[in-house]
Amino acid sequence: MNERDVLLNELAQGLRPMSEGITWFDGLGQEEQSEVLLFLRHHCVQARALAEDAPQSIRRAGLSPTHTPAVLISRGRIDEQLGKVADLAPVDERRKAFRLLIALLTIADARRRKRFCSGGCSHWWHRLPPSPDNPAPHS
Repeated sequence: MNERDVLLNELAQGLRPMSEGITWFDGLGQEEQSEVLLFLRHHCVQARALAEDAPQSIRRAGLSPTHTPAVLISRGRIDEQLGKVADLAPVDERRKAFRLLIALLTIADARRRKRFCSGGCSHWWHRLPPSPDNPAPHS
């Protein structure tokens, strides 16, 4: 666990505002942004994201269904499409991909938490405290 992992999980759990996450993401270099997108892709797969999560994730991320990451996530096998989303190169597409992957992780992890972790689990990210600036999680 490192600061990046904590920040991304806080964003996915609504413990930090997305505006803070975007500012952080925009401050990274292209290589670091690519690493973050690949990290998020991996965690979405680990959280058992489903193709059926695409429409809700797109809405939650505030994207138009015609934006490239939204189109990609809506087609075909989710694990393959997430790889394409994470590989987007233009700056504005990477920012949209970041928002979409955070939204997808939010949805998939909430489902995983309800199904598999409601009686307790050993996932460190399910025990994050609220941040001082955001005392209560929101959905």
